[in-house]
Amino acid sequence: MSEDSLREEVLTARRIVVKVGSSSLTTAAGGLDADRVDALVDAIAKVRSRPDAPEVVLVSSGAIAAGLAPLGLDGRPKDLARQQAAASVGQGLLVARYTASFARYGIRVGQVLLTAEDASRRAHYRNAYRTLDQLLAMGAMPIVNENDTVATAEIKFGDNDRLAALVAHLVRADLLVLLSDVDGLYDGDPAKPGTSRIAEVRGPHDLDGIEIGSAGKAGVGTGGMVTKVEAARIATGAGIPVVLTAASHATDALAGRPTGTLFLRTGSRTSDRMLWLAHASSPRGALHLDAGAVEAVVSAGASLLPAGVTKVDGEFAAGDPVDLLAENGHIVARGLVNFDARELPRLLGRSTRDLAQEFGAAYEREVVHRDDLVVLRG
Repeated sequence: MSEDSLREEVLTARRIVVKVGSSSLTTAAGGLDADRVDALVDAIAKVRSRPDAPEVVLVSSGAIAAGLAPLGLDGRPKDLARQQAAASVGQGLLVARYTASFARYGIRVGQVLLTAEDASRRAHYRNAYRTLDQLLAMGAMPIVNENDTVATAEIKFGDNDRLAALVAHLVRADLLVLLSDVDGLYDGDPAKPGTSRIAEVRGPHDLDGIEIGSAGKAGVGTGGMVTKVEAARIATGAGIPVVLTAASHATDALAGRPTGTLFLRTGSRTSDRMLWLAHASSPRGALHLDAGAVEAVVSAGASLLPAGVTKVDGEFAAGDPVDLLAENGHIVARGLVNFDARELPRLLGRSTRDLAQEFGAAYEREVVHRDDLVVLRG
C-alpha cells in the first residue's frame, strides 16, 4: 500500500483516544477473552513504538461483562444494583488483565474511572484533565471507563461511545478511534446482502436515508451503531476526526490504512464549557419559549429573557442546566438558569425593567445568559 493511500488524519495525530466495546473484549458467556485483550494491546503498543509515536488514551468498556461469569450471572442484569456489583468485580479483573498485557511491552497502566458528574462539574473536569495529562507525560497508559460501581441512572453517560468523545475533547486529542464488532458504518443492515460499507462521512448529509439503528449492536454492551454515530457527531463537531472499525482491524486503523469508516471533522474545537453543557450535562427541568424567544436564542445568539418564557417544568435551582423548548415541544437549546423553579413563574412574560422596579435590581437579569447557553439545533 502506498503512502498516498494512508489517512493523513491518522498519521498526523499526536494524541489519540481509542475506545473499545465490551463485545470486542469478552466471550459470549461473559468473562474476558485474554486473546482479544492481548490483540488490542499489541496494536496500541505497536503505535507507541514508532519513532514519532503519538500518545494514546484507552477508553475501555467491559467491566460489567467481565464480572458476569465470576458472579454466576448468565447475562447482563437489568437492575442497577446487580450491574454495579458485576462492575465492582469485573473492573478489577479488567484492569488486571490490561496491566499484565501491557507489561509485556514495559508499559505501565493507570486506571481513571469517571461519571457524568465529572464531565459536568468544572472542578472535576479540570482534575480529570490534569490526571490524564500527567499520566501521558509520565509515559503511562491511561485506561478510562465509566465508574459503573457508583453511577446511577441520573449520572450515567449512558454508553462509553459518548464518554470516549468527551474524553477526546477533554484531553485535546487529534483523533478518536471507535473499535466495535462491526467493521464500519454500512448503508443498511450489514447482515443482509446488498449493503456496503461507507468509507468516508464528510457531514450529516452523507447519512441521509441510512437506517443507522439497524447497523449492528453488541450483545453484552449498551452501545450500538446509533451511539457510535452520535459519538462521531460530537467529536467531529469539536474538530476531532473519527475512525470507526472492528477491533480486529485496530492495527490497520492506527497505521492509517483505509479500514472502516472515516468521519471527517465538521467543526472546530469548542470550549470545554459548551461541550459538557451540550453533551454531558443532565437537564433538571425545561423552559417553554414563545416564537420570538426561539428566534432570538437560536438565530440571533441572544440571551433568554423572562418575557420570552411561557411555562416552567421541573424542579431546579439557580445554576442548574435546563432545556429550552420551542412551542412544538422540541428542544432547541440548553443553558444554565439564573433563577430557581419556584421563582420563575411570577417573572414569566415580563420585562426585566418592570421586574427590577417591582422586586429590585437583582431581577434585572437574563433567565439564561447567552454565555451559558448552547444551541442544540439550527
